[in-house]
Amino acid sequence: MRILLIEDDAMIGEGLVRALAAQGMSIDWVRDGREAEAALRGDGHALVLLDLGLPGTDGLDLLKNARSRGVDTPVLVITARDAVDSRVGGLDLGADDYLVKPFETRELLARMRAVLRRRSGRATSCLVAGPTELDTETHALSHADAVAVLPAREFALMNALMERPGRILSRAQIEERIYGWGEEVESNAVDALIHAIRRKFGKGVILNVRGAGWMVPKS
Repeated sequence: MRILLIEDDAMIGEGLVRALAAQGMSIDWVRDGREAEAALRGDGHALVLLDLGLPGTDGLDLLKNARSRGVDTPVLVITARDAVDSRVGGLDLGADDYLVKPFETRELLARMRAVLRRRSGRATSCLVAGPTELDTETHALSHADAVAVLPAREFALMNALMERPGRILSRAQIEERIYGWGEEVESNAVDALIHAIRRKFGKGVILNVRGAGWMVPKS
């Protein structure tokens, strides 16, 4: 899962990148309003973490402009602005949630999961497709009689496929969802991840559609 982090504070940004990467996420980090404006015109991010006190542009203006252009990527505001007016303003301008600094990483992760659940219409942290179930909180994958906690990158791949069971994702689409800007991706990286997952759960957990890509069957 790719996350767009818009944060000008180096210490906070570095800490968030480490914490989110440990959860199997790829983080594209920008530090000022102009970079953020350009990044929000792209695609492929599952969620945006938005600081409001940015050099060059106020985060609320950035959010307002993005929503007016039709950008519908979920946005979680992370800010030191704790006044009620700021919280209400952020939510009314299109933020999906609002978290005041300082915060604990586990609360941020829980709120990110909650935002993504609401956007996908789910009530729990589990993605289910037939006999396959992925817990996005614990990273445990179960399929038929097998259960295992997935390493970060394998979890990211299964998360991308299980968000849309029955839909084929090409190699390029998978890479876009699980690798961030500037990450070097080996030509067989996706194949290696799929092979590792199939070795634990069998070939039926991910189906290969010749010439098109891969999918998790709906049932």
